[in-house]
Amino acid sequence: MRCPFCNHEDTAVKDTRPSEDASSVRRRRQCPDCLSRFTTVERVHLRELLVKKKDGRIENFDREKLTKSLRLALHKRPVDDERIERVISGIVRQFEASGETEIPSPAIGELIMTALLELDPVAYVRFASIYRDFHEAQDFEKLIGKLDNSS
Repeated sequence: MRCPFCNHEDTAVKDTRPSEDASSVRRRRQCPDCLSRFTTVERVHLRELLVKKKDGRIENFDREKLTKSLRLALHKRPVDDERIERVISGIVRQFEASGETEIPSPAIGELIMTALLELDPVAYVRFASIYRDFHEAQDFEKLIGKLDNSS
């Protein structure tokens, strides 16, 4: 693996650990040239997933986009990184296990909404406001009303 700091061709693995849910392996690495340390994460990639957008375009599934969306919704919320990572891995595994290679983008949004509802109600409302394109305060009131009724 190339060093991200000095671009040296090879780095040494100093420590290897499986993640808590055993879906990935974390490796601590050190560059022999500049002595910088960094972490890499390896995951099993079962199949190439594609996302079918509402306008018909097809893109490669990007786990980082999913991560960014969840982290944005959960910004400054009391949810630790390990739980967020488990949710992301769970969503990806559901798609990989479905047997489908082309996932409609609304299916991704709905799975995120379901996960956030269980994880943190405030993050759920944040994500829903953008995902469902809220325009008025009444949109928030309706959603929060549904949350209160389901409790």
